[in-house]
Amino acid sequence: MTKPVILTGLRTNAEYHLGNYLGAILPMVNLQKEHAGEFQVNMFAPDLHSFTTEVDHSALFAQTMQNLKVFVAAGMPIQSPDFYLYRQSYIPAHSELTVILNNFAYFGELSRMTQFKDKGSATNATAGLFDYPVLMAADILLYGAQWVPVGEDQTQHVELTRDIAQRFNGVYGGDFLKLPAFTNPEHSARVMMLDDPSRKMSKSEGGDGCVYLADSEEVIQHKFSRAVTDSEATVRFDREKQPGVSNLLEILAAVSGGSIEELEQKFAGVGYGEFKQAVAQAVLTELGPIKAEYSRLRADEGYLDTVLQRGRERVSSEARSKLVELKKTIGLL
Repeated sequence: MTKPVILTGLRTNAEYHLGNYLGAILPMVNLQKEHAGEFQVNMFAPDLHSFTTEVDHSALFAQTMQNLKVFVAAGMPIQSPDFYLYRQSYIPAHSELTVILNNFAYFGELSRMTQFKDKGSATNATAGLFDYPVLMAADILLYGAQWVPVGEDQTQHVELTRDIAQRFNGVYGGDFLKLPAFTNPEHSARVMMLDDPSRKMSKSEGGDGCVYLADSEEVIQHKFSRAVTDSEATVRFDREKQPGVSNLLEILAAVSGGSIEELEQKFAGVGYGEFKQAVAQAVLTELGPIKAEYSRLRADEGYLDTVLQRGRERVSSEARSKLVELKKTIGLL
């Protein structure tokens, strides 16, 4: 019996930060531990998505490989027969299916995508930026993914994927393209900038507000020591009135496994300086094993190549088979 597919990807065009880890990578690691053997998991580097906005192409390959090592170092079950790690650009079927699916996506709905409206106002906005939700649909539909864990900012794109699949099925009959369901990963932390908790932690923003996984212990401690709090002098979760403290509480809950309520009680009466130090230390404890494993992987370049080759061989076969069936369905073969 074929196992249901969970599919997820994380752009690799810049260094991963704490928000990427707590919001996307760690939930997938936990999902694997909790449901081992129940699903086939396709985890990929969407490197074709990486230059829909401006990027340093001379560093793109090295950055992609570096971030893939982070996936492995974070504890992804790469030895599992149900787990596949691969690069999107190495599977030509992704691009070919995108061209086909473009004929089932409407110009108006693509122009209304939130991501495009936010980033497409620039004079140099590209067709790639406009069309990348269709490429995302191809990423998903090519493997019949049942579940697509995404953040709130990406649910719109999974809904579009469902619309495209329904239109295709409506024209050609049956349910050839499976409709995916999106899910916001359980226990996924919503990590905001430390220096401006009104904004989501972002690679592009940088500065003291963004904690990169590659930051040294001293840098991480420094960034947390400068985290914005407030004048309430109370460790309490209230995103509206105390956004900075709430952000720190959510980070601490994610890395410690404790609940917000338990942490509020634990730090009742504790000053913000001591509280921020505790959050920094908890983050360092969480990242310590990952940093150690990442260093080992850097010294063994061939290991990651082996992992990627295995994933590529398996999913390439699936992707080719699905694309051939689809091309027969629409009359190209």
